[in-house]
Amino acid sequence: MKRILSFLALGALILLSQCSQDGSDYVVTIKTNQGDMIAILYDETPKHKANFIKLAKEHYFDSLLFHRVIEGFMIQGGDPDSKNAQPGQPLGMGGPGYTVEAEFNPKFFHEKGALSAARLPDQANPEKASSGSQFYIVQGRVTPPAEADALKIDQAKLNTAFQQMMQNPASQPLIDTLNQIYMTGDMQGYQNKIYSLVPRLEKQTGIKIYKEVSKEKLKAYTTIGGYPPLDDEYTIFGKVISGLDVIDKIAALPKGAGDRPMEDVRMTVTVEEMPRKKITELYGYNFLAK
Repeated sequence: MKRILSFLALGALILLSQCSQDGSDYVVTIKTNQGDMIAILYDETPKHKANFIKLAKEHYFDSLLFHRVIEGFMIQGGDPDSKNAQPGQPLGMGGPGYTVEAEFNPKFFHEKGALSAARLPDQANPEKASSGSQFYIVQGRVTPPAEADALKIDQAKLNTAFQQMMQNPASQPLIDTLNQIYMTGDMQGYQNKIYSLVPRLEKQTGIKIYKEVSKEKLKAYTTIGGYPPLDDEYTIFGKVISGLDVIDKIAALPKGAGDRPMEDVRMTVTVEEMPRKKITELYGYNFLAK
């Protein structure tokens, strides 16, 4: 997954443009043995949208697994190596042989149901290019009002300050503590511990980590839920508009090594062009409000 996707078929981009102009769009259906999820894809991320539609039409995703599941975080799939994977086989490094250029948009955030592109870590992928096929769907959790201030943290600046702290030998005891929390699988405890370090990080590094947050984002995270630490770090290119309960069912399954569900959860992904008015009637999704 080293070659970056620098272009998409012109026909696909023209098709997406026509869909937007004539009032129609694509509806994505992700079928699993735990139920179906219905999603839409954003026009504002045209490269990811065209790529996902192309793969779905080619039946690329069919029979692939949701191979990585973390309750309170997300469910991830799209690795072609999972199609014929043996029980316990490590997964998560497969793809179609290309990546997709990052398409960050500040209006989209990791609320519950956000459809986002997986990617390699920053060290191996400084441009934050997306996997050509692997994606995740956010579950997250509802942020209690008492923790709402944590939503005002700039994750990119937090990561920069945190990396500076990790390079300081005096921080090793703290790093050891964080590693111990992470190894327990308590993602919320790990996140809360890092957030508690913000005043210390700002003082040590001089980096201003707190930022302004829109009322829309605050409302979503404190009512619907989601996973704020991922904001501005991964491309969000769509949203589940029906079947949020299916995310919960998959996330709650017993897991083995690598957070892979003990029971295989295979997907079949289809796309259907449909008038936007009909999409709103069927699923209650308001395109003007996105």
